[in-house]
Amino acid sequence: MREAYIVQSLRTPGCKQRKGHFKETRPEELLSFILKTVVEKTEGLDFKDFDDVMCGCAFPEAEQGLNIGRIAPIMAGFPEKVSGATVNRFCSSGLEAIALATARVKMGWSDVVIGAGVESMTFVPMGGNVPRPHPDFSREYPGMYASMGITAENVANRYNVSREDQDIFAVKSQAKAARARDNGLFTELVPTPAYKYVKQENGTFKKETFIVDADDGIRESTVEILGRLRPVFAANGSVTAGNSSQTTDGAAASIIVSKEKCDELGLKPIAKLVSYTTIGCNPDEMGVGPSLAIPKVLKQAGMTIDDIDIYEINEAFASQTIYCARKIGIEKYIDSRINIHGGAIALGHPLGCTGAKLTATCLANLKEVKGKYGIVSMCIGGGMGAAAIFEMV
Repeated sequence: MREAYIVQSLRTPGCKQRKGHFKETRPEELLSFILKTVVEKTEGLDFKDFDDVMCGCAFPEAEQGLNIGRIAPIMAGFPEKVSGATVNRFCSSGLEAIALATARVKMGWSDVVIGAGVESMTFVPMGGNVPRPHPDFSREYPGMYASMGITAENVANRYNVSREDQDIFAVKSQAKAARARDNGLFTELVPTPAYKYVKQENGTFKKETFIVDADDGIRESTVEILGRLRPVFAANGSVTAGNSSQTTDGAAASIIVSKEKCDELGLKPIAKLVSYTTIGCNPDEMGVGPSLAIPKVLKQAGMTIDDIDIYEINEAFASQTIYCARKIGIEKYIDSRINIHGGAIALGHPLGCTGAKLTATCLANLKEVKGKYGIVSMCIGGGMGAAAIFEMV
């Protein structure tokens, strides 16, 4: 197989669902902007050089429907010859898109491909607009349709993750994100145009543009303050809005190019995907997914936990992230290698975008710490885990 390299990886800010800066910015606008920007920021590449775009999206319907992976590239200015597809593996959709883009290049089917992800949870809510579980199967296998919050409660209860530990973890996530924001450490983040509709004196609305240059969900707190929040999903539970990921809008993209095309165009590789895997687990405790996927991908690559310099583990909920770190044996790295600039509790979890977003963050953080190997991993609704190892080159 051919070598495939990542030559650019960027993300938009993550903004709060319905309350954040992207609440009136459609997902096609977010995605087309980041697609256009990754090309323009890659010296030596032109829109005509691309073969395909693979875009992750967890709920590809309504404004995100009609194959947004095809629509957004055309909006961004790619020529019609550049094809596009929308990929759905729920929370790992963006990572799946990057893996598929890499596979296309490795197999020789394409030379230049984008792996991207997008989700506007403002426009398309969790679960989609018209969720319709199968009536018979839902009685036989209710865990397949369980609320994500209930699965987080299940993890906390079954594996003894205390409310205090969850709140401490959440406070650390917020503090790390705030420190990174204030010190300009989110180098993968691109200031992004957003839109709002302002009512005019004649009763019409004018579309106005403004720039968003930071994640708008970061909110520093204390364990004492978080301790006052009521559980959200169970009367006597421990999962709260403070120790859960934020529902978020955002987009991210990475460019993957064959070695031959890099040489031809004079492109500078920054990283490559070493190995990728997915695995299933009990749907009613889907948060354990990374504890299964990370050991599996390490075994595939012939590596150990200590070989990894940066872990980007999606903080769907503090309970499941803590459990996975303990189970894998990397809890010792929570303050030094895991989500070093905060995670989804502070920065948001834009579902189908998250895998692509965390890839951009992982590569930026590896560069910052002068590391070589990074892991991106997440749990996935329906009971799965995904993990990928990236190597800086």
